[in-house]
Amino acid sequence: MSTRLEATPLQGPLPFDWSARLARVPDFDSALADACAARESGERNLERLASGAALCVTTGQQPGLFTGPLFTVYKALTAIALARSAEQALGRPVVPVFWVAGDDHDFQEANHVDVLATGGEIERVVLRERAQDAPSLPLYRETLGPDVAAALDAVGQATPETEFRGAVLAWLERHYRADTDFAEAFSGAVAELLGPHGLVVFRSTHPAAKRAMAPYLLRLLEGARQLDRSLAERAAELRQAGSEVPVAVGEGSATVLLEDAAGRDRLLLDNDGFRTRRGGSRWTLEALRELARREPERLSPNVLSRPALEAALLPTLAYVAGPGELAYLPQAAPVYDLLDVERQSPLARFSGRLIEQRVAKVLDKFAIAADDLAAPPGKLEASLVRDDMPEGAAGALEKLKGTLAEEYERLERAAREVDPTLGRPVRSARNNALKDVSGVEKRIVGHLKKRNEIVMQQLEKARRSLFPRGKPQERVYNVLQYLVRYGPAFLDDALAAAGAAVPQLDTSHRTP
Repeated sequence: MSTRLEATPLQGPLPFDWSARLARVPDFDSALADACAARESGERNLERLASGAALCVTTGQQPGLFTGPLFTVYKALTAIALARSAEQALGRPVVPVFWVAGDDHDFQEANHVDVLATGGEIERVVLRERAQDAPSLPLYRETLGPDVAAALDAVGQATPETEFRGAVLAWLERHYRADTDFAEAFSGAVAELLGPHGLVVFRSTHPAAKRAMAPYLLRLLEGARQLDRSLAERAAELRQAGSEVPVAVGEGSATVLLEDAAGRDRLLLDNDGFRTRRGGSRWTLEALRELARREPERLSPNVLSRPALEAALLPTLAYVAGPGELAYLPQAAPVYDLLDVERQSPLARFSGRLIEQRVAKVLDKFAIAADDLAAPPGKLEASLVRDDMPEGAAGALEKLKGTLAEEYERLERAAREVDPTLGRPVRSARNNALKDVSGVEKRIVGHLKKRNEIVMQQLEKARRSLFPRGKPQERVYNVLQYLVRYGPAFLDDALAAAGAAVPQLDTSHRTP
């Protein structure tokens, strides 16, 4: 593959110690196998998990159109790489599991995909918009509908015709169908894509998963008032230590959400019971117990309680997380304590950028690094154009600026001896003079830019490849465009890069 996958670590190495967790991993409930989707090697891993012999490494993400941003795939590949490393270190089966957060209701985040089109433009394909007054349905209740055919056609037209395109589009068409919901389509697509590498996909909105989660969610509701205080105290400790506290706590919010008339809604403490934030419906604890018994699918964890539920339900050693999750995981300690669950070791997911051959040529041509393209558009171009400025003009401008600054400083000192109030008008005159020189410089640079239009276009195309809309590539683009261009080799290279990024694990717990 004529590309280079350059690692861009999210943060330094995290302390990784699974000793305490290893002694308290729960047994895998074989009924949860029904909640899993797996293909090829993933099927064999699911059998190992269901047999009770295997441990696991988890990661997860909410569903997205056509598998969502590229970092979703990087998360899964990191879990695969870490599971392989852990299996070798422990001498027992370790399975990578991807938890699909199908309860998520952020439709605006899930309804589109961005592709770097054949012509070099960023093309956004949107399934449809959700009306502002519509209920905030969980994504597993949001059917794709007939709009998905047009979305598939749009991404097909945006991507180049290659030997791989037909297979990539067929893969998406098998899962993203009009009669399928976001979560099911996403689960199936990820299971097929990464099943050959051993990934098992856990559908957290499957009835078996909902039934298994219900007792833990009830415990979080029963202890909600004390948990709210404990979370506030934990947040205060973190702030005092200079750490980030991204999730608002201590305001009477439960760590459990309820699906009601307004859609998925936050439960707030209300006297002896609860009420939903948007809908305003009131619930006693007894009514919520009955709901958990009859309709457990209507209850779901929030971002702080979901990792703890993973630890409670699955024999997981480690949790592969993105930057947002790494920031809020320290806040979740009281949730683990309430559920009496040992925490998993967190690991930052692999982060990287694919530098394609045409982009590498631009970087080499101008002797710049990829990060130089992260500067605001125009800044790098102006710097490179200034390097092309005739030596006489560049030297004259720098000399003129220095002379003006020096002579005006001398004039200001002399003027102040006459009258201290004269300092301000002299400084003003100096600033205006320097501004005029800068104006001349900008005019020269502007003419050079026009003369170097091809250079400007090359830099802009490289920037759109690496930092689309000013963001890292992995947070905007979808995996499909790279699969279309490079086929399965892209996943192989990304898995190798993720494997190089996972820590060397302690083998002292290896089974004799």
